[in-house]
Amino acid sequence: MLQDIDLKSGNLITAWIVYKNDLRVLNVFLSYSTVKPQTPLFSVDIDLSGYLKEYVFVGFSASTEGSTGIHSIENWSFKTFGFLPVRPRSHPHNVSGSSVTVPSVVPASNSTNRHHKRLGLGLGIAGPAFFFVVLAVFGYVSVKKWKDMRIEKNLKAEILAGPREFSYKELYAATRGFHSSRIIGRGAFGNVYKAIFASSGCVSAVKRSKHSREGKTEFLAELSIMAGLRHKNLVQLQGWCAEKGELLLVYEFMPNGSLDTLLHQHPENGLLLTWSHRQNIAVGLASVLAYLHQECEQQVIHRDIKTSNIMLDGNFNPRLGDFGLARLMDHDKSPVSTLTAGTMGYLAPEYLQYGKATEKTDVFSYGVVILEVACGRRPIEREVNSQKMVNLIDWVWGLLGEGRIIDAADKRLKGDFNEEEMRKLLLVGLSCAHPDSAERPSIRRILQILNNEADPIAVPKMKPSLTFSCSLTVEDIVSDDEESKTTQS
Repeated sequence: MLQDIDLKSGNLITAWIVYKNDLRVLNVFLSYSTVKPQTPLFSVDIDLSGYLKEYVFVGFSASTEGSTGIHSIENWSFKTFGFLPVRPRSHPHNVSGSSVTVPSVVPASNSTNRHHKRLGLGLGIAGPAFFFVVLAVFGYVSVKKWKDMRIEKNLKAEILAGPREFSYKELYAATRGFHSSRIIGRGAFGNVYKAIFASSGCVSAVKRSKHSREGKTEFLAELSIMAGLRHKNLVQLQGWCAEKGELLLVYEFMPNGSLDTLLHQHPENGLLLTWSHRQNIAVGLASVLAYLHQECEQQVIHRDIKTSNIMLDGNFNPRLGDFGLARLMDHDKSPVSTLTAGTMGYLAPEYLQYGKATEKTDVFSYGVVILEVACGRRPIEREVNSQKMVNLIDWVWGLLGEGRIIDAADKRLKGDFNEEEMRKLLLVGLSCAHPDSAERPSIRRILQILNNEADPIAVPKMKPSLTFSCSLTVEDIVSDDEESKTTQS
């Protein structure tokens, strides 16, 4: 709390950074309104004349220190003494994007004095966490060069950021005619092939959808959603192809394959995921889900979070993929009931009952994945030397009730882990897999717990009994939107 300004309130805050070169003083002001206060938040004596060159670059950065938060720049402007800012055109900025459009300025006079100017930066800041502003000032703006460089940069950014259209011919050649030896994965709607482009030497993964109504629906959903997402823990979409009756998506190649394959293979047949790898996977997956649920312009519900849809890059960082069943939702809208889609073992009870996918159903699936990562066991598997099927959630919760939850840890680790951290991860998994969706934490809270920014959530010793209470009418629950059928793997 500074000058009655609560930086964690989430309210819109305006900041003014004013440098007076003749006085060698930098002042910073904060206010909830657009009226600049008379008294600065802080003032510092500093000489920036050595940095006032012919061209100017103005920037800012933000930090949350030790907490988790979102920074959203609603608008900002820049001006120098003797120059008037042009009224910028409306450029709404999606916080999930990677660029901010800078309003240009035009000269109001031909002043040649480059060292006695007053420089200001006005920011509209909406964010719950502490905000640090770093201002770099270098002097006079060359208007034409600024505008030309900005247009060229924005154009290149759009070309580079957007997925490109591949020709069927080049994808056919890169996959050796979609040869079976190039198959690196199999999904409900098609195979995934390793593609090696001879001209560049680049390696990609090509997802080939089956010729069906469901395959087309998945292709269009995945292309439209993935094209607008940017996060370090997402598999990056590189391009697409819809030619010769084929529906193809091109992704960056993940050298360590899927989490499912690596987690469940015998250590004698491959690499065993270390405890450090597993912790990194839990944090990375929570981070990308927090992005999808809370930071995108439209909320993204994945609906099919499972270990086979989580890829591992060269450093074993998790990359969430396969958005064929994902849905976009407005943050303030209620979910629509549909036919249940996803994979048995990862589906929340209320989703199976009512077909309503929300962020809490994704949280349930995340909890199952976390238990799978910690225990090295599948969500539903047959007991050794028995025909009995064991549910992973029930098994771990039973060990918690007996006071020996650590016994759930993957035996292949041979105790090579921090016991308290393992206990925390198992409890996080159980709290996410709680039968009552209202008792499940948000993914943001989970991320804070894993980063030691919040205390773990208390988990009951006995698994709560499953009860349903729903105020929906039959008309609310039944939907004509037959999107897809439940898949099993």
